[in-house]
Amino acid sequence: MSAAGVAVREGSGPLILAFPHVGTRVPAPILARLNELGRTLADTDWWVDRLYDGLAPTATAVRMDVHRYVIDVNRDPGGASLYPGQNTTGLCPLVDFEGNAIWRPGEEPGEDEIAERTAAHHTPYHAALADQIARVRARHDVAILYDCHSIRSALPFLFAGTLPDLNIGTADGNSCAAVVQAAVAEAAATTTGFSHVVNGRFKGGWTTRQHGRPADGCHAVQMELAQSTYLAAERVPFPYDEARASRLRPLLAEILRRLERLALDGTLSQGVS
Repeated sequence: MSAAGVAVREGSGPLILAFPHVGTRVPAPILARLNELGRTLADTDWWVDRLYDGLAPTATAVRMDVHRYVIDVNRDPGGASLYPGQNTTGLCPLVDFEGNAIWRPGEEPGEDEIAERTAAHHTPYHAALADQIARVRARHDVAILYDCHSIRSALPFLFAGTLPDLNIGTADGNSCAAVVQAAVAEAAATTTGFSHVVNGRFKGGWTTRQHGRPADGCHAVQMELAQSTYLAAERVPFPYDEARASRLRPLLAEILRRLERLALDGTLSQGVS
């Protein structure tokens, strides 16, 4: 089922996979206002839904098909920065991840248009997540929301140096129980060939911070993958690399398996920290 650019595939298990930035749909009138650079849609989380496809067969999936340049559903709808004092992009971005303008001069969205886009896409997306969290909790007592992302591994505008391969965000431990964070980090640590960090540059966006309420039975984790782990090149056309992806997918599958076991074995229902 779909509405307002939101597609939901309901599963029977305790996991919910969120895909806020894989969509590439830009309505024609908005596309015409983007400049040449903006129309490349470079800041898409390229192929992340393909990367996770089939890894958690019983998981629910919630996907936004509208591009983040139209509205970024992982930003605070009030426009507040999620990373005060650091460069970032906004609810309706004016620049890309390299700090370059993406709109034709004078064609940037104003406050009224941003409010309209928020109502049309951002609100329904988070309503769909909330509905699925409630449904999954009714069935399993707990839900684990796993927010799926990727980003180019070198972006000086956003961070210095090269990003670790797996960037685990839990809002500094506030969006999930400690055992949930540990399950993800331990799986990453026991797999050779990949680096990881917990609550480094990326601590989790609006989705993680808004819906991750462990005291209420919803545990949220954001996974920000460096695109070098599964793409052949981190530039247009951002080609998917089957060989690289085949090395990464088993690790992602193991992370999801560990989270599912935690949700099903009663650990999280016992109110652990």
